[in-house]
This record gives sequence, structure tokens and C-alpha cells, in this order.
Amino acid sequence: MEIIKTKIPDLLIVKPLVFEDNRGYFFESYNKEKFLNQGIDQNFVQDNESKSMKNVLRGLHFQAPPYAQGKLVRVMKGSVLDVAVDIRKGSPTYGQWASIVLTESNKWMYWVPPGFAHGFVTLEDNTVFFYKCTNVYNKASEGSIRWDDPDLAIDWGVTAPILSEKDMQAPLFKDFISPF
Repeated sequence: MEIIKTKIPDLLIVKPLVFEDNRGYFFESYNKEKFLNQGIDQNFVQDNESKSMKNVLRGLHFQAPPYAQGKLVRVMKGSVLDVAVDIRKGSPTYGQWASIVLTESNKWMYWVPPGFAHGFVTLEDNTVFFYKCTNVYNKASEGSIRWDDPDLAIDWGVTAPILSEKDMQAPLFKDFISPF
């Protein structure tokens, strides 16, 4: 397993060691000991999965303390542009974002720690997205930021994504008060 740092501290790309042959492939998507050796000391308590058609944008979402969630995300089928925004007030990278393309063929994962808003846009039909969470979901603690916020200026690569009503009504970053 290889861990690659992004331009934002604590936001990491995880490249598993994949064994492929004429039968297919095998890799460990999670091994607590190996993650601990790489400095990711987390207890995962909930797994989530979504399936989406092309150009579905989900995000930018977060869970506020005490239900803040770290997420280890990956694509099982298809591909996404995955985005994380630092919403930790006092962080030198507050309001900055980083993105990565996750695909079923590269098998990379993205470690998004608590204190980040997270979202993704699907690049293919029938994309299956999977994530391990460090805390359980709590509706009263959910929050969001507008996907097309002009101050964040995230390049999603799509102009008219398919959005939920909740994501269309999310607040702008300038009106956002961080709970972190």
C-alpha cells in the first residue's frame, strides 16, 4: 500500500497493492494494521454505498461534531471526480479543496478526515461508490455547502449536474459557519 499526501495535510490518496492475473484481481481494501503503520489511526463503524448514473453530483456534505465523520472512499464500478474541502477553521488550508479521479480500474482510495466537506460527481453510468465512516450518520448533524460556490471555484468538469433538492439549496461558503 502506498500513501500519497495531497496539497492539504491529512487528506490522503491510498493506492492499494493490487494482484492481477488471468483470473482477475485481488487487493486488500482495508487492513487496520497497515493503515495504522501509515498513520491512519481510525475506527470505522459504518459502511455506505451509492449507485448513480452519469453526471450525478452528491455534495458537498459533512457531519458536525459530535458526529463528525472521517471517510475512506473508493469506486467499485465506474468512476468519479472526488472533492474534499477543508472546513476546519484555524487550518492554514481552510476553504481550500483538492480532487482526485477514482475509478474501478485504478482502485485508489481517498482518506477524507473529519473537518472536511466531501462530494463527488459520477463520470459514468451505473457508478457504484463505497465509503467507510468513522462515525454513524446523524441527521441533526448533517451539513452541506453549495457545490458551485463561486468562492470555492471547484472545477467539477460538468456544467449541469444532476442534483438533489437538498444540494441545490445548500448555503454558500461565505454564509457558512464551520462547526470544526
